[in-house]
Amino acid sequence: MREPAELHDLSEMSARVGRNMLLVQGAGGNSSLKQDDVLWVKASGTWLADANETNIFVPVLLPAARETLAGDDERIPLAAPGPLRASIETSLHALLPHRIVLHVHAVNTIAWAVRREARDEFAARLDGLAWRDLDYFHPGLPLARAVSEIVARERIDVLILGNHGLVVGAETCDEAEALVHEVERRLALPVRPTPAADEAALRRLCAGTDYRLPQDAGSHGIATDPFSLMIATGGSLYPDHVVFLGPALPTIDGADGLATMLARTASSRLPAPVAALAPGLGAIIRSDASPGAEAMLSCLALVTSRLPLDADVIYLSAVHEQALLNWDAERYRQQLTADRQ
Repeated sequence: MREPAELHDLSEMSARVGRNMLLVQGAGGNSSLKQDDVLWVKASGTWLADANETNIFVPVLLPAARETLAGDDERIPLAAPGPLRASIETSLHALLPHRIVLHVHAVNTIAWAVRREARDEFAARLDGLAWRDLDYFHPGLPLARAVSEIVARERIDVLILGNHGLVVGAETCDEAEALVHEVERRLALPVRPTPAADEAALRRLCAGTDYRLPQDAGSHGIATDPFSLMIATGGSLYPDHVVFLGPALPTIDGADGLATMLARTASSRLPAPVAALAPGLGAIIRSDASPGAEAMLSCLALVTSRLPLDADVIYLSAVHEQALLNWDAERYRQQLTADRQ
């Protein structure tokens, strides 16, 4: 199938956005282009940041993508054979009327979208934009169906997804990218400084174990800042946290605490936690953690440091977490991310 000329612009824009940790982390986010009856959408498990180096987009027929809303099978056949799957959010991209759709996990947006008191702030800060916000819906078909009810009534250019992220629609790539930055500018929150980590103590803690320090030193702020620590250990804020790090994050108190945590998970025949927090010291992560897990730890630090001390935080429920953990589409995406070097 011949690729549209505009796919080059989509790749350029996607790569720029994907390299911005404040907008996209790891395999999160997706983008698309509509050309006649074909939707070119990011393939599941690929990274927007790679869009200039590799072909991350796959074609699907728009009618087929829209028809999935009436069924239960989220897998949408490609318009041309290939080894990749279409994004789990393909139906969402298909039902929006805009030529370009961009979905990001922008940290300022998320820091608002996990708070009960956000709606009044959205009304003031997003005034003049065609926007709507939604409560949390499971990604894929449940989310697409919720959005379809909104777009059936009115044209919306900005969607704030509860406990999830931001979706914008526009006619050009430049307009979509600019709209994302405009929303983030309006929703910008002050960043709370976090105490420095005790990396020497963390290295001693990890010695002889399958844990190490995270690549991003900023991740330690989750454990060194008491409020960020409280938020991070209270539950899961958004889907990719659950998928790549597991529900919430455990805390450990020194080497004995790490040994106790590992013994407990082993006796329960559970995998060792992907990451853990040592209060006042910093964060540690499993030596075999995927790039996606590293990115999610960074994202959590960026989000929690933007939450004010009086924030009324909404967590994903245990039912929501289990739905994500038992979802074949997310296992597939996790595997592709683990294979990425």
